[in-house]
Amino acid sequence: MYVGRIERLLAYYTPVPMCIVNPQGKVTRASQKIAEVFKYDGIVDYDIFALTGIKIQEIEEAAKEDTPLYIERNDKIFKISCTFLGETEGASIMMYFIDVTAYHNIKKMYNDEKVCLALVNIDNYDELTATESESEMAISSETDKLIRDWVAEMQAAVIRYRDPLYEIVMTQKNLEKLIEGKFEILDKARAMETETDFPVTFSIGIGLGGKSLAENDDYAQDALDLARGRGGDQAVIKNVKDFEYYGGKTQSVEKSNKGKSRIIADALKALMTQSSKVFIMGHKNPDMDCFGASLGVYRIALSAGKEPYIVLGEYNETMNDIINDTKMTGNYQIISAERALNMADDKSLVIVLDAHRPSVIESLELVERVEKLAVIDHHRKAGDVLPNQTISYIESYASSASELVTEMLQYVVEKKQLSKIEADALLAGIMLDTNRFAVKAGVRTFEAASWLKRSGADLQNVRRYFQANADNFRARAAGVANAKILENGIAVSICEGMNINSQIINSQVADELLTIKGVEASFVAGKDENGLTTVSARSLGNINVQRVMEAFGGGGHLNTAGTKTDIPPEQILNDIVEFLETSQ
Repeated sequence: MYVGRIERLLAYYTPVPMCIVNPQGKVTRASQKIAEVFKYDGIVDYDIFALTGIKIQEIEEAAKEDTPLYIERNDKIFKISCTFLGETEGASIMMYFIDVTAYHNIKKMYNDEKVCLALVNIDNYDELTATESESEMAISSETDKLIRDWVAEMQAAVIRYRDPLYEIVMTQKNLEKLIEGKFEILDKARAMETETDFPVTFSIGIGLGGKSLAENDDYAQDALDLARGRGGDQAVIKNVKDFEYYGGKTQSVEKSNKGKSRIIADALKALMTQSSKVFIMGHKNPDMDCFGASLGVYRIALSAGKEPYIVLGEYNETMNDIINDTKMTGNYQIISAERALNMADDKSLVIVLDAHRPSVIESLELVERVEKLAVIDHHRKAGDVLPNQTISYIESYASSASELVTEMLQYVVEKKQLSKIEADALLAGIMLDTNRFAVKAGVRTFEAASWLKRSGADLQNVRRYFQANADNFRARAAGVANAKILENGIAVSICEGMNINSQIINSQVADELLTIKGVEASFVAGKDENGLTTVSARSLGNINVQRVMEAFGGGGHLNTAGTKTDIPPEQILNDIVEFLETSQ
């Protein structure tokens, strides 16, 4: 009776819209001003969930934690403050509806007018304008007009720093429209006609959320570096917390000029001579590309007069033959990460191959132990990269780390200095990552393979490294046989059981599925010996599997990617298919 009187008084005198709900979620009282929120004759006995879309459990939680709830009604935004009426169990809850529309409009206006900085780079500008022909001058003029028209539509400001680079000042409202349109400027650039055998593409880096224009400019530069490192033809947005990626529909264009290889080779050799020890390291569970590149860099270190060490951890049985052949020569020092940590000092150099992310390298502790770090990788650049790199050679156009190292070797060693096992391992690395020259093999890839062949690489011996045992062969055949081909050109398959070589088998099945007519991309999942799910993704190029795998914690290239997760195989494949359907 006492509580009921309080409820009546509150409902009558409260100056803001208010209602009282019981533990069952029914409205028991309401003030007259509640009509400002709900346009009904009365809401008593109504269910609060039906009125607001908020469950009674959420209302109780908000009352306990003293946190606000929000709803939109009648073109207004209301902040709901909840509090218990009494301290007894099962007490009713008072809900006060405070009109915060004006505050939200001001906040939205403030956010809409925040300044963002964008850097736009014309990819492969040098290749597009290699000569002074009229057609190539027209391309330069046409790309300039495309960018300026795009900026004019946004009512933004633009300045051209130099031939391939523009800086644009826009508002956050402009940026939201660009995101909604999925950066159509990238498609317009790609649609331009050229006389070259590759399209015009842009790399866009956008910075926002910084404390100043200078900080946004730094963010934009970081985002542009990442967009270019991931192969171009995409937009990357960096704010205070993380990166967002858009585009990335074309393969990285192979550079015709090898000048950078020579510069990096000379710089790496000089850095080696200044170091007390040289440690060569790849990613966890190394493959032939990683190991082949390691032997190539080992040869560069020997030519610099240093005594290098290859840091190697656990590896799967597909690597047994090549590693055993290497150890049998007695010419290479292969050590564990623990031993390397004991040997390293501040003047040591660590060279990381076929990886650039802290989470995947063999020993992050070793990298943190030394002051000098060199990274040579061919994967598209990720947001989380190893910090403080003295030398960074990350080229996503390259087929493999072995290709990059082979090109460097040509400038610092003689062909006769390369040992047979080094030539075989480097060629095996290139063949692995190109699926025997079927994927992402450019002119420079074949030139590198040709140089290795002239240096003594034996194709018959290399072929032996790719032989599978009978069990793996059967597992691969079953994976192909069990595949499902979806209507959108996606093939999915599960390799049953737990297999120590699941990553290798999955990738082989994914490669095989691409040979089926009508298949544009393949995703194969299976469990490793620890029960974790490994996923291999492959594409003919129309679908960017790198972006798909990044959404599930992995990465890779536009047409070759993968991830490892604790999500069961069947569920991860369903999630991937759903992601593809919603992201088109």
